[in-house]
Amino acid sequence: MAGWDVIVVGGGPAGLAAAHAAAGAGASTLVLEKSEHPRYKTCGGGLIGPSMAAIPTGVDLPTRDIIHRATFTMDGRREFTRVAGSDPIASMVARDEFDLALCQAAIKAGAHVRQRAAVRSIEQNPDQPVTVRLADGEELTATMVIGADGSSGFTSRYVGVEYDQVDLGLEVELPVTDRVRSQWRGRLLVDWGPLPGSYGWVFPKDDRLTVGVIAERGQGAQTKRYLREFVARLGLSGIEPEHDSGHLTKCRSESSPLRRGQVVVVGDAAGFLEPWTREGISYALRSGRIAGIAAATGDAEGYVAEVTRELSPSMRAGRRLMNSFQRHPRVYHTLMRTGPGWRLFGRLCRGEIAFDSVIDRPVVRAGLAFFG
Repeated sequence: MAGWDVIVVGGGPAGLAAAHAAAGAGASTLVLEKSEHPRYKTCGGGLIGPSMAAIPTGVDLPTRDIIHRATFTMDGRREFTRVAGSDPIASMVARDEFDLALCQAAIKAGAHVRQRAAVRSIEQNPDQPVTVRLADGEELTATMVIGADGSSGFTSRYVGVEYDQVDLGLEVELPVTDRVRSQWRGRLLVDWGPLPGSYGWVFPKDDRLTVGVIAERGQGAQTKRYLREFVARLGLSGIEPEHDSGHLTKCRSESSPLRRGQVVVVGDAAGFLEPWTREGISYALRSGRIAGIAAATGDAEGYVAEVTRELSPSMRAGRRLMNSFQRHPRVYHTLMRTGPGWRLFGRLCRGEIAFDSVIDRPVVRAGLAFFG
């Protein structure tokens, strides 16, 4: 007999959504988090419609700002701002606060959470529970294990996840004065960057701004210069960052495995990421929820089928948009300035439509065919 029905490795949005779903379905559930909540995570912290819809019940959402306006620039030029009206396009959270709220909700749903519990190895044998060994030598068993420890974590390597897009994201968290806070309240900025496929962002979070850039891996010096110049253009270079960090975002190849026996991976550990925007929180929450429901009955194969059906179409569409954007960022900037382009952007952010339904539209198909 297994000690637990479900063990979740990793206490981020994907793992905690999985734990919440599994415990809510009646499975004995343990979360192993190598750090301790609350802990800082490099992340823009923007919650769009699909993320909001996937947040587990009982989460007291620690919203720091609600976005109704968006400013767009092209490497600092050709600036314009659009207003969304009464329906916001995103909500902003700090990841330490958001993950802590998810953790508390998972515990309330019946999950157990162990902090500072690093996983060293996993072992499977036919007709036996999965054995999870911790760094201190302790052994735990479960009917099914959910890997949610990130793209560089142990479970991703164990399952054999493969990635066909790897990008470098750099980010600073800047404490701001009341004057700067009022300038950015309710407004985000997106800057289409100087490197192919790159962009920068400013996300307001009450008393701080999250400022970051992302570009294809292998261009570290250029990406660092982009961030430095971006911050300077915004008039923020004199502020000492509370956090100055970077991370790799990894998007899975479509044929990449999602399970190995009774071990499945979710969120970043599975490479679930929208390839164009590199948005990952909604994919983390959704894949975690699907895994938790499947794990409650030990159905690893069912998880793979369901998550592929729900998430793969939008990722496939995102790849097509990314390929086009890399070659023609100016066209995307111009389209965002139009009424139809802005309305489409708002509907995507609010989750009223998905990327795969967008590229199925005749006018979009024609545009992608023309611009490549």
